[in-house]
Amino acid sequence: MRPLFSHLPSRRKHGSAGQKAAQGGFTLVELAVVLAVIGLIIGAVAIGKDVQRNAEYTKIKNKFIDQWEQAYNQYYQRTGVVVGDSQVAPRIMVNGNAFGTVTVPATAPLSGGNMAAATAPVQVCGRLPEAGVMLRSDAPVVTLRELMTRAGIRMPPGRAEGQEDLYVYTDTNGSPQEIQVCFQWNNPGMDEGAGNVMVISGLTPDLARMLDQMIDGKPDAREGRFRLQNVGAGTANEPGVQWAANNNFGRGAAATATGGGATVRDEEQVITLTAIYKMNQ
Repeated sequence: MRPLFSHLPSRRKHGSAGQKAAQGGFTLVELAVVLAVIGLIIGAVAIGKDVQRNAEYTKIKNKFIDQWEQAYNQYYQRTGVVVGDSQVAPRIMVNGNAFGTVTVPATAPLSGGNMAAATAPVQVCGRLPEAGVMLRSDAPVVTLRELMTRAGIRMPPGRAEGQEDLYVYTDTNGSPQEIQVCFQWNNPGMDEGAGNVMVISGLTPDLARMLDQMIDGKPDAREGRFRLQNVGAGTANEPGVQWAANNNFGRGAAATATGGGATVRDEEQVITLTAIYKMNQ
């Protein structure tokens, strides 16, 4: 038996087809919402990269630079002298034990007097520093690792066992960079100041500025404990200078400007600088 009203057309079917036809495209409001969501996602990814890089820079300071400073201070506490100095005839200078092999001018006696003309002992490093980067490129008499091991000092993990003086990170182009730490004594004639310092090479400009900001409270290449190596001394009460170059400079470029004018391709390494970190002893 045929059901009642079976001869009438189905409104539900026609209505469903009409709804499908009406929903065939997006409204301007819907498109605007989608574009806004895409923009938020892109912005979140970019911000996330900056946050990750800042976290990596903070880790470099806390887990590498600060720990090497602590290892230096522990060496002083355990031996009574700075790294590489003589315990029986201390000179209060890094690698001072080798100072007797250095020719000293008559105007710069070993004790007291004017030390500005004295030739500083060689650096104490884990290995020969990178050519053209460090202030002193002659090989150290005893390696930094040997000195620390003799005193029973626990060194930062660094890159690996036997490479505790190295730290690897990536620059803003995603290229690998390597930090190396050494210790040396600067005579009073050095532009970046006298005394015992940690020499830190392999710093990109943004990393150097951030370390300076965290250590000294402002990114000034001339003043404070953290400085650019070989920066010229200023006059009294003169404002400091900015760190040379920026992340637009490629490896091997002349780091003589703080603005534009130099470009680096995405696949190249960013230029690196060398800083000195003044020690308390």
